[in-house]
Amino acid sequence: MSAQIHPSAVIEEGAQIGEGCAIGPFCHVGPEVVLAPGAVLKSHVVVTGKTEIGEETIVFPFAVIGEIPQDLKFKGEDARLIIGKRNRIREHVTMNPGTEGGGGVTRVGDDGLFMAGCHVAHDAQIGDRVILVNNCAIAGHCVIEDDVIVGGLSGVHQWVRIGRGAIIGAVTMVTNDVIPYGLVQAPRGQLDGLNLVGLKRRGVAREDITALRAAFQMLAQGEGTFQDRARRLGDETSSDYVSEIVAFILGDSDRSFLTPG
Repeated sequence: MSAQIHPSAVIEEGAQIGEGCAIGPFCHVGPEVVLAPGAVLKSHVVVTGKTEIGEETIVFPFAVIGEIPQDLKFKGEDARLIIGKRNRIREHVTMNPGTEGGGGVTRVGDDGLFMAGCHVAHDAQIGDRVILVNNCAIAGHCVIEDDVIVGGLSGVHQWVRIGRGAIIGAVTMVTNDVIPYGLVQAPRGQLDGLNLVGLKRRGVAREDITALRAAFQMLAQGEGTFQDRARRLGDETSSDYVSEIVAFILGDSDRSFLTPG
């Protein structure tokens, strides 16, 4: 009863509107949508499908959230889109639910910023505090871990994983996995170093940054395959940050890695 709903908004029967929600002019909310308390749809927003939007998330005009996947294999199967708390979803953003072939759920974490025109495709898994800059596209089945920044006009190929704290420069095509805290730039995506600025901003200790830099050099110049170097690194390191990179490299993946040049 405390929700504010503009008279021109269309709220279909069955939609669940939480306490304190605000739904602006000409919005359309589908019958299976759940808006948590405090969620805001500014105006001209479409939210459809089995979509959940978390508390205090704000969706800006002309975003389309929960429309069917852009996947020709999709045949109307049960699929969901779950969006966390306190996200800012800007103008013309599109986010699609999952598919049967990808587990059926697209998931977006908390406290993200999704700038104008960016796209989150079916079955993607987006972590917390992720920033997608204007007009970048995350393809199906991607995993974007916490604290990642993807620059404007960039594209991430399907099934790619981007590790925690990595940064992708603008106008970059990412076709292979990116290690945690990696720095990727250039048109075809080259692993050029570490996201040192991001590490310093998060207050990572100097000794951990030093360990990360030494680990990157070993991954770049050591003997054997990339995985062999990672295994040796895991045996030698005492840094939790370096151990995180090792676990990421040795984990399951559907693609190869961007490796240091």
